[in-house]
Amino acid sequence: MKFTELGLSDALLKAIKRSGFEEATPIQAETIPLVLQGKDIIGQAQTGTGKTAAFSLPILEKVDLHNPQIQALVVSPTRELAIQTQEEIFRLGKDEHAKVQVVYGGADIRRQINSLKSHPQIIVGTPGRLLDHIRRGTVKLDHVKTLVLDEADEMLNMGFLDDIEDIIKQLPEDRQTLLFSATMPPEIKRVGVQFMTDPQHVKIKAKELTTDLVDQYYVKVKDFEKFDVMTRLFDVQSPDLTLVFTRTKRRVDELTSGLQARGYNAAGIHGDLTQKRRMQILNEFKTGKLDILVATDVAARGIDVNNITHVYNFDIPQDPDSYVHRIGRTGRAGHHGVSLTFVAPSEMDYMREIEKLTKVRLLPLKPPTDEEALVSQLANAKSTVEDLVKSTDTDKYSEVAKSLLEQYDTVDLVAALLNDLTNDESNQTPVKITPERPLPRHKGGGKSGGYRGGHGGSRGGSRGGRGGGDHRSGGSRGGRGGGDHRSSGSRGGSRGGSSSDRGGRSNDRRGGGDHRSNNGGNHKSHSASSSNRSFTIRNKD
Repeated sequence: MKFTELGLSDALLKAIKRSGFEEATPIQAETIPLVLQGKDIIGQAQTGTGKTAAFSLPILEKVDLHNPQIQALVVSPTRELAIQTQEEIFRLGKDEHAKVQVVYGGADIRRQINSLKSHPQIIVGTPGRLLDHIRRGTVKLDHVKTLVLDEADEMLNMGFLDDIEDIIKQLPEDRQTLLFSATMPPEIKRVGVQFMTDPQHVKIKAKELTTDLVDQYYVKVKDFEKFDVMTRLFDVQSPDLTLVFTRTKRRVDELTSGLQARGYNAAGIHGDLTQKRRMQILNEFKTGKLDILVATDVAARGIDVNNITHVYNFDIPQDPDSYVHRIGRTGRAGHHGVSLTFVAPSEMDYMREIEKLTKVRLLPLKPPTDEEALVSQLANAKSTVEDLVKSTDTDKYSEVAKSLLEQYDTVDLVAALLNDLTNDESNQTPVKITPERPLPRHKGGGKSGGYRGGHGGSRGGSRGGRGGGDHRSGGSRGGRGGGDHRSSGSRGGSRGGSSSDRGGRSNDRRGGGDHRSNNGGNHKSHSASSSNRSFTIRNKD
């Protein structure tokens, strides 16, 4: 369906066209007409489906630009998502001069108070900081006509449910409420029953949750082998921009440190980082200064990058909906993507649940050997050298070059250059990943307590994965062609990430305070030219 068929104003249609969109996504086509009719909505949709525009456009359509009161409130679980939402609403409402302000913890509340004096009609904020402003009287919600609860399941996981209810009680009863959530646990449904009027349910079908542009693979591997197998896959697949997901903050820090020790250009984010550091890392990732981002599920909610080529699930998510959410980070805007999930032998039932939800059969991938990883590194290094020779003014260096040739054998010189351009030696650096408790086993023919309601069985964090050490896995090349890559990153959330990212909540509620981080420092770039490769797939029984 085209946006011109949805009853939007010319100013908004102009903004949509400027953004390069012509046809509405399923969530937009179903939601926008209902919101314009004044209906309450419960929408089940993943990141990357266009739900922000699904509620932003009708809000902008209905807002009274001559009224200085706050007329719409959007509540987001994380600062990154709040900032991203505010930016999109601002961009879409630019022609109409709509005023939109974002408030979140970890930033100077005095600056936010000054910004609020410009009388924004739309407020986007995180629960804790919103309550701070409400109690200070700097945000008054008496005239709010539309409330949006975005990523409601993540706000539940982060312990914000009581805060959300406190915020809702400050709003007029005569309002429109829009609730969006990737999953629908009982607690979220209760919010719908208690605070909404005859809500209309909009749910994206499973076939629309994943894209044909994402090739989905899995590697069956023991927990202690994961890290070494993953780094060899990095070398063989040469991804351009990579997201690595894991369940816990500790894993984010350990994976990030291990990847940096082995020469990869990686950083990690989770709820214990300061807001300044998180934004710095996200900006570096978005601009391509970082190759690999390690993150928890919750921390990843604020990432909106169209050119992510690979998603690695270092820890399989306990909730199959989280899998969909994760891999939706790649294969965007018509680009091809690859997802790869590491599955321990005891976790195969979880993978089957994922396949049931997505209606896609994950293909088994045979891990490459150390020798195959080195072959790929050398192929990339050879390409890099060829490019260097073509682009270098060799006359400037000829005298020193001649003296080196007199002193060393030519083969030795080139070999030393290739050694410098590969990370073969750093790949021997031992990395220990702390063992964590494995996921609970499925019971009763594939149904597991871990999937109860999508959330209940997973709070607090079941774990997978064991420390580093040697592995001897069988090999094949496996890879998608091309591009420089040295990225790593995993978020570490899933449902175990709910407790992991509570540091973000406390910071949000208090409005400040630094969080300690084990991440940071210099990242060693590891560049390589693209080369075409193909996956080797094992036949399934």
